[in-house]
Amino acid sequence: MRNFTSVYDIGDLKVALQKAFEIKKNRFGFSDLGKNKTLLLIFFNSSLRTRLSTQKAGMNLGMNTMVLDVNQGAWKLETERGAIMDGDKTEHLLEAIPVMGSYCDIIGVRSFARFENKEEDYSEKVLNEFIQYSGRPVFSMEAATRHPLQSYADLITIEEYKKTERPKVVLSWAPHPKALPQAVPNSFAEWMNTTDYEFVITHPAGYELDAQFAGKAKVEYDQKKAFEGADFIYAKNWAAFADPNYGKVLNKDRSWTVDSEKMALTNNAYFMHCLPVRRNMIVTDEVIESPQSIVIPEAANREISAQAVLMRLLEDNF
Repeated sequence: MRNFTSVYDIGDLKVALQKAFEIKKNRFGFSDLGKNKTLLLIFFNSSLRTRLSTQKAGMNLGMNTMVLDVNQGAWKLETERGAIMDGDKTEHLLEAIPVMGSYCDIIGVRSFARFENKEEDYSEKVLNEFIQYSGRPVFSMEAATRHPLQSYADLITIEEYKKTERPKVVLSWAPHPKALPQAVPNSFAEWMNTTDYEFVITHPAGYELDAQFAGKAKVEYDQKKAFEGADFIYAKNWAAFADPNYGKVLNKDRSWTVDSEKMALTNNAYFMHCLPVRRNMIVTDEVIESPQSIVIPEAANREISAQAVLMRLLEDNF
């Protein structure tokens, strides 16, 4: 594996899960693998779990770890080729990327959708420029269209908590005051479609995901019907994808908030969310604080998914 940007890079999911569970048993047992190797984590957007879990994963492997917050700790970067740089942007990404690559061995990049141009967002311009110009293995810490480290952790969590070989997993849209990218739902759908789980996506009309990510999932517009018999409920907001409403909030319908009444329709389902979560918008206090809420173990597994990916990059490239 040279780069990690989606489920299609990880290979056999059973092997990927075996590696994750091996790491969970002894996360410090591979510390020689990253000795004298440097990990650079570059953040164009805010982070809590991704920053801490990925930095910890690198440290577990014996790596030197550097973190760069582009918006606070670096020159403002121009991304457009041909731009006349007479404004507030001091350095071009095309110089900055190879310079960054010269200081490290592996690069992680976090760069969200801007909702200014759908084609540009879905081309993953920033992430792909790092892959093209850094000369280093690159992995996504969330990009415009996917969040594969989160989805890998989600899969680990479902495998740990499932009570049946083929659980019913429901991805449910929920209201939010702001427009959020489709990266997490896109990625979650992509990973779930790679399993043999029963997978359902439920959302109001107008919130359809790009078909390449929704894939073979059943789409159900009646949230309560979708919840019936579910083993896992994964709540997440996302803005509209289809034109002319790309990146827009079409509604904030609080009837889509995940509450105890809806969870009672399930097969005593576990509640999941990638965090941070807007309480009493996405989910009620009662649900997220219930014994069936596994958002904290899910977040803890972010360290495991990051370490598994870093191990693969180290093993395959050095």
